[in-house]
Amino acid sequence: MQLTLVLVAVIAILGMAYVSTFEDMVHRWNTKEEYGYAYLIPVITAFLIWQRRFDIQKVGISSSYAGLVLVIFGGGLLFLGLMATTHTLAQYSIVIVIMGLALSFLGWRAFKLVFAPLFLLFFMVPLPPFIFNNLSGKLQLISSEIGVAVIRMFDISVYLEGNVIDLGSYKLQVVEACSGLRYLFPLASLSFVAAYIYKGAFWKKAIIFLSSAPITVLMNSFRIGVIGVLVEYGGPGQAEGFLHDFEGWVIFMACIAILVLEMAVLAKIGRNKMTLGEAFGIDIPEPPENPDRHYVKPAGPHYLSVALAGVVTAGALYAQNAENIIPERRLFVGFPMEVGEWEGREDKLESIYLRSLKLDDYLMADYRNETGRQVNFYVAYYGDQTAGAAAHSPRACIPGGGWQIKDHQVVPVESVEVLGQPLEVNRMIIAKGDFRQLVYYWFQQRGRVITNEYWVKWWLFQDALTRHRTDGALVRLTIPIQPGQDLADAEKALREFAGLVVPKLGPYVPE
Repeated sequence: MQLTLVLVAVIAILGMAYVSTFEDMVHRWNTKEEYGYAYLIPVITAFLIWQRRFDIQKVGISSSYAGLVLVIFGGGLLFLGLMATTHTLAQYSIVIVIMGLALSFLGWRAFKLVFAPLFLLFFMVPLPPFIFNNLSGKLQLISSEIGVAVIRMFDISVYLEGNVIDLGSYKLQVVEACSGLRYLFPLASLSFVAAYIYKGAFWKKAIIFLSSAPITVLMNSFRIGVIGVLVEYGGPGQAEGFLHDFEGWVIFMACIAILVLEMAVLAKIGRNKMTLGEAFGIDIPEPPENPDRHYVKPAGPHYLSVALAGVVTAGALYAQNAENIIPERRLFVGFPMEVGEWEGREDKLESIYLRSLKLDDYLMADYRNETGRQVNFYVAYYGDQTAGAAAHSPRACIPGGGWQIKDHQVVPVESVEVLGQPLEVNRMIIAKGDFRQLVYYWFQQRGRVITNEYWVKWWLFQDALTRHRTDGALVRLTIPIQPGQDLADAEKALREFAGLVVPKLGPYVPE
């Protein structure tokens, strides 16, 4: 009973540290269909642990100081994630701390029995947006290429440009929703559970889990190909509405069927041949006839876990409530609309985007020169980036608008300096159908020009601790590349504009 009270106290204390992190994770589950399955993960984990309860009773419960190391590591990730506004780190720390507490309160022998079910919890944590979008973009291209191969098997003339399948009478765009991630994430989770339950050699378990990726890609590509064939013979309505969604469910069930068939085949390979029921039976253990009931008294690791929970919670509350210095600056409302030969026209973001971005001030304007060249100039400024609002990387946002990133590299902009240093930018060429754009962007924050998103998070964390400042801005310049237009001409115009406008940012983005 005393041990239970200690565990309840630890959970209650840590609950205060993780409430906002958990709310943010659930919000991602609700707003991203790819993570709709995540609600089932804790339930499955609880069932798998319950299934081993008598085995845990047999090996006995003890304690381990090693679990406290995991708690410390998880608490550090939470603090780093909150200070650097990296929600994924904070959410992964939930699982790490749970595993640390399990090791502390169960001991090594019992912990080994619940390790795999607890590891399953990692599958409920959403990926960082820019990793998600990069993965989605690559899967869109792969699925498009294989889907076109399926369409050509039916002797249909088709042309592929990026993720746009041109059937002549209709252009089928393989967008984020068709990337296959809505199948991959839940199928990977199911295959992990299947591999855990499967009674067979480790190499068979590995094949079951790892096969979820190729199964998803191939079946999603087949779906795209079938949709293309249906559109060719049945019209554009075949790619929309109920039929489109129904096809998705059919393909997902087919993925599960292939996974089950794979397990049945593997069960017949090797010396110990089994039926699928024998290899994949879910055992509900019977309670032992004479259970050895003994109560475990709280030990050192248990009491220390209470103290560590207090330290973790104190750190989290500090990170969430820290008051940062917000330096004085000019508002963008006064930014010049005439820069050299370029004349600007200010534009406004829609309220739906403002609610999502949570920025404090911004400038969005289209500048045009005498030759007709137009550059979109966008600066998003945040006075405090520890309150759940932070500069969004264009690499994460651009694919959401249907654009494909064709090329990305970090390049210097000759003869342009920022804060006394040569300007380096992320240079991207993006495309949507026949339209292309050249994009420069960088993060200008607290006297630094940063091009790497990970370094942005690190400097946020360090400056929040040492300078009590987390202000900063994202700067983005975009120029269209007209059909038949030379990329070098667009690059020259964009660099010319950057050289004129960047020096004027000083009063608006403090060092």
